[in-house]
Amino acid sequence: MNELATLTFWILLGLVGGQGLMVLGWLRVLVRRTAALESDDAYCPRAAVILCLRGSDPFLTDCVEALLDQDYPEYEIRFVVDRREDPAWQVVEEVLQQRKATNVRIDPLRERRGTCSLKIASMLQAISGLDSSHEVVVLLDSDTIAHRTWLRELVAPLADERVGAAAGNRWYMPADASCGSLVRYLWNVAAVVQMYWYGIAWGGSMALKTSVFDRSDLLDRLAHAFGEDSTICRALVRAKLRVAFVPSAMMVNRETCDVPGFFHFLQRQLLTVRLHNPWWWAVVGHGIVTSAAQLFALGLLLVALLKTEWEVAAWAGGGLALYLAAMVLLMVPMEIGVQRIVRARREPTGWLNGATALRVMLAIPLTQVIYAAGLVSTFFVRIHQWRGIVYQFDGARSVRVIEDRPYVDTHSDSQTATSL
Repeated sequence: MNELATLTFWILLGLVGGQGLMVLGWLRVLVRRTAALESDDAYCPRAAVILCLRGSDPFLTDCVEALLDQDYPEYEIRFVVDRREDPAWQVVEEVLQQRKATNVRIDPLRERRGTCSLKIASMLQAISGLDSSHEVVVLLDSDTIAHRTWLRELVAPLADERVGAAAGNRWYMPADASCGSLVRYLWNVAAVVQMYWYGIAWGGSMALKTSVFDRSDLLDRLAHAFGEDSTICRALVRAKLRVAFVPSAMMVNRETCDVPGFFHFLQRQLLTVRLHNPWWWAVVGHGIVTSAAQLFALGLLLVALLKTEWEVAAWAGGGLALYLAAMVLLMVPMEIGVQRIVRARREPTGWLNGATALRVMLAIPLTQVIYAAGLVSTFFVRIHQWRGIVYQFDGARSVRVIEDRPYVDTHSDSQTATSL
């Protein structure tokens, strides 16, 4: 048993080293100073911002108002709402009437495709209504409250002809640090690093060249897809274009969720990777190895303590303690780096006090357990409900809507998934 404990220790140490290198690489990109974008000759092609909505979300009013205040010379906003009777329609319409906006169009979803998610069906409808003057399409989720220079910063990397899309990512700073919110925060800290290294762009804040539609079969693939993020990224790879990560577009989400809501949200995030991303098995492998190593170390530690085998307990317990301590230490510079970006936008960052930080550390084991359960369950998911719409999956290009009814707010979904 001593040999097993020693091996487990070195496996955990290796995992710390590997994850540490990934975090350092991500931090290196994050801390790069964003280039000045205020000059008159900045790259600002005509853009269309698309926001797809089903149901009214906690920060929808703020999201719409922020879109209207963008420091960008020429852009349009295209809202596609599930139905005119949907509560989101009234929220958007009230803001538009108050602001008397002229660069906005709001439409109901007309073609309720049965072969892709309703969010993607709405995206495709909005894209089909654009003309050749639109060089850029920008995708946004309604939990994204864009700062004034967000659109400029997101579009700027597209000036490079080698770049087909640019995206930021989400970061959670919940107003109410509930157990579910803390688990979601911890999961996301790890997820943003994996997304960067695996080339998974976040569709909640993404700019895409419209020329990609002509250079690839993206529109056809979207018409049979559940999630847009990985589908877009795969099309860009085939078109020999890359995705640029925009550190200044790390967008803060301040919503609260419970553990069941987060688990449902987690399943959907993993499901889109399983269906559409070639790095799915890398995600699976990482999740299995990290979970199994920690569980095995914990088991060895308990058995060693019962048998009073102190050397075994030292190796197993030391490895486990080292791993957990390293995860905490890696989170610190990540949180500091994101807070620096957020403070530069004059947005509040004081969510993480001493008591909350302690609760975050205590939530690490629970997060690992929930993530492992979500990963395993994703293998068996064939039906998934998202905002009242029920989808069935038989493969990456076999997505069917099997139940579609008007939106009813049942609070059954995670409050982080704030679009169709």
